[in-house]
Amino acid sequence: MSVTPTPATAALAGIFSGLTWPVIWPLVTGTDASATLWLVLATIVLVALPAHAFVLGFQRQATPGTRSLDVALLTPIGTWLAGGVVTALLVAAFRGSA
Repeated sequence: MSVTPTPATAALAGIFSGLTWPVIWPLVTGTDASATLWLVLATIVLVALPAHAFVLGFQRQATPGTRSLDVALLTPIGTWLAGGVVTALLVAAFRGSA
């Protein structure tokens, strides 16, 4: 599967993470080792994997100079973070009003 990361795919990944994380959070809280394991697995599957696939992609790109700032990479990362934060805030507001 070849995914070309764009700001749109980054925003969708952020929205997905923002929607799923608040739903699973109450299910994985606790002090036992099982809850910790499920929290780590949920973080990998629902946050890290979509972020890597749709924000960074899986194909290795040419590396910029060692001291340069990669603005092309920062744009989708910022879009992903913004999409996730806005979605999580909207979910929290919706739950608070219900």
